Amino acid sequence: MASFSGGYPAARRLNLVEDLHGYRVADPYRWLEDADSPETRQWLAAEEELWAGYRATLPRREAFAARVADLLRVGTVGLPTWRGATRFAMRRDPDQEHAVLYVDDGTERALIDPVAIDATGRTTLDAWSADKEGRLLAYQLSHGGNEESVLRVMDVATGELVDGPIDRCRYSGVAWLPGGKAFYYVRRLPPEAVPEGESQYHRRVYLHVVGTPPEADAEVFGAGRDKTTYYGVSVSRDGRWFIISASVGTAPREDIWIADLTAGDPAAPVLVPLMVGRDAMASPRVGRDGKLYVFTDLDAPRGRICVADPAAPGPENWRDLVAEDPSAVLRSYAILDGPELARPVLVVARTRHAVSEVSVHDLATGEFLRALDLPGIGTVGGIGERPEGGHEAWFGYTDYTTPSVVLRYDAAAGAVDTWAVSPGAADQEGQGRRPAVTASQVTYRSKDGTEVRMVIIEPAGAQAARAGERSCILYGYGGFDISQTPAYSANILAWVEAGGVYAVAGLRGGSEEGEEWHRAGMLDRKQNVFDDFHAAAEYLIAEGITSRSRLAVWGGSNGGLLVGAAVTQRPDLFSAAVCSAPLLDMVRYERFKIGETWNVEYGSAAKPEELGWLLGYSPYHRVRDGVNYPAVLFTVFSNDTRVDPLHGYKMCAALQHATASGRPVLLRAEGQVGHGQRAVSLMAGQAGDCLAFVAHETGL
Repeated sequence: MASFSGGYPAARRLNLVEDLHGYRVADPYRWLEDADSPETRQWLAAEEELWAGYRATLPRREAFAARVADLLRVGTVGLPTWRGATRFAMRRDPDQEHAVLYVDDGTERALIDPVAIDATGRTTLDAWSADKEGRLLAYQLSHGGNEESVLRVMDVATGELVDGPIDRCRYSGVAWLPGGKAFYYVRRLPPEAVPEGESQYHRRVYLHVVGTPPEADAEVFGAGRDKTTYYGVSVSRDGRWFIISASVGTAPREDIWIADLTAGDPAAPVLVPLMVGRDAMASPRVGRDGKLYVFTDLDAPRGRICVADPAAPGPENWRDLVAEDPSAVLRSYAILDGPELARPVLVVARTRHAVSEVSVHDLATGEFLRALDLPGIGTVGGIGERPEGGHEAWFGYTDYTTPSVVLRYDAAAGAVDTWAVSPGAADQEGQGRRPAVTASQVTYRSKDGTEVRMVIIEPAGAQAARAGERSCILYGYGGFDISQTPAYSANILAWVEAGGVYAVAGLRGGSEEGEEWHRAGMLDRKQNVFDDFHAAAEYLIAEGITSRSRLAVWGGSNGGLLVGAAVTQRPDLFSAAVCSAPLLDMVRYERFKIGETWNVEYGSAAKPEELGWLLGYSPYHRVRDGVNYPAVLFTVFSNDTRVDPLHGYKMCAALQHATASGRPVLLRAEGQVGHGQRAVSLMAGQAGDCLAFVAHETGL
């Protein structure tokens, strides 16, 4: 925690002040928005040299990286997807860089191995969807972290490519028609067909006939709608019912239509409104019994399951099957209706204060029948069933000390057993390589009195010895309806094993307490998220878990915005910060990458009132000269196609100019990776750098 004496690269300050709706807005480092200019390149090279010099002084970097890599050797295992007797599932074995898609039709074999496709480990499998018979597989790959998915179709039996590549399929779902001859999917219009700078928008729903050029695809839906609209597509198992959903950007509301494909041409389906013009979300499906099941937050912020006739699908015709629970959030469900059962049932997963629970209900009445036992206080990730029905449901489970497992519920026997475990888990346990930690959930009050929950993970037995002497990382996200729930984390375990404490706060803006909790932290209420985070830090200090000089904050993406707000609003409250892939210039964020899709979460600087909200917390615009800012490490990624690295560049330069604390402000810029998934070795390397930085700056 000694004073930093490395000196910062020269960064020209522009005397640029704009009048925006009557607000005087300075932007001294706008030139850093041009990543390809010689001046920016020179500055980035100097920042890289500065970081490399500092990094070389971190004594625990290699040890942290090695320990994270070791803990990641447990691997992962995913839910099975069934097509008759054929089973598809993702799994990452201990020494694999990426998870591999396996198929088992009597003999298990690797179907798609990203490293076999690209030995550099820079190619990722973004999505996949088997046809209804399990004979063909649509899969999407991207390279270098850019998430620009290219869709192809493979013959499952032979592994031969039968269709594709089809580009511009980022975030595209695939909905197969029976027989595997065609599917609905989502694709962006070509760049030449849209205004300049809008090539990431303008999606359409198409019907593609396998083996034909994509240029011949029938455009089914999307013309004339908002350019930022995302679409979802699904087709019922019998091929009769086609469902389209449409949401503007990341808005927590969507419009949904349904079409009877037996009543017309699949290339021009007659769409009937299912839920249109409502301020709500819904996930409808037509079951094997021909009924329409709707999982929705309409008039139920924590979620409910309704049933209706697909021929009369409007909300006025919905009947509650599983009503809203006033203190738990509905997450997923499965229908078990095989002939082995005395009566069909629903298997329902909820989270109560971000902790999962699973219950069984009568399918006809929704009556609660029983709760299922889970291995611990953790997270259930989805529930799967056989498409043709049956008596079995599969669901993933994890917690802070348990790597992913797949559990199976046999409704005929009324029993839960373990279907699959992470392939390296037994080896970790057998060699005693799992740290001894405890996790406890606490409740604290935010600035306005709202109760917020936080999980504290610490070395076993540390509670009895609390005296504010432990280095602590406080992590948060607080946005986009994303919930922070317990999950196995090599980063957390490595940190706690080294003697630190790790706290995860369930801030407003997420979905820990349902849609109302989300909306309490968006748009003009975004400051609630930051207040919740500050109050979490104050709780950790007041309870003797850590001290201001030993506390660090950490977050990425929207969580990077959270950290930037904490750095500029409460620099006195902690000593270090890791700010990863962050949004920080909230006046200009919507001008870059897919930023415009987030207007519905943050607001738009083009509107005077909303600009006022944004300027109220925009971290880049709140940097002040002469403030004792904490040590900050910005981590950015050159191929990030969601959040432009320019946010980290500009904020880093601003803080380096302004800080008076003598604590380091550094930039870790990584090439050929993006916002999302990456190879295990790259994850371990990044974790080693960041954990070592925090350890050094908090005196671990």
